[in-house]
Amino acid sequence: VQLQASGGGLVQAGDSLRLSCAASGLTFSGYAMGWFRQAPGKERDFVAAISGSGRSTAYADSVKGRFTISRDNAKKTVYLQMNSLKPEDTAVYYCAADKVRIGLRVGSLEYDYWGQGTLVTVSS
Repeated sequence: VQLQASGGGLVQAGDSLRLSCAASGLTFSGYAMGWFRQAPGKERDFVAAISGSGRSTAYADSVKGRFTISRDNAKKTVYLQMNSLKPEDTAVYYCAADKVRIGLRVGSLEYDYWGQGTLVTVSS
């Protein structure tokens, strides 16, 4: 299984960025997908998750209304659209896959596979 995250970069506060995570080696629609982030010196935090069908989503309070998670099962790719970015959004963003059958989980330990991370830096 491989998860390849991309799309990170350096942006200014208020800008938008879209992250992508391409999956291979797994039955993509059978996995919920999540985005997590880890700022320097901090723990890895939940950002957003989406069910295998794409019908259900969940967000951390800190990004609700600004970030949107989506997926294209035909392309085996999950996206994270990030709008109105703030300096506190600066972190390495990781995508992850969870073989959960019901519901969406926010704990990083629940996820089975992880991508390598992509750095997002938001300047003030």
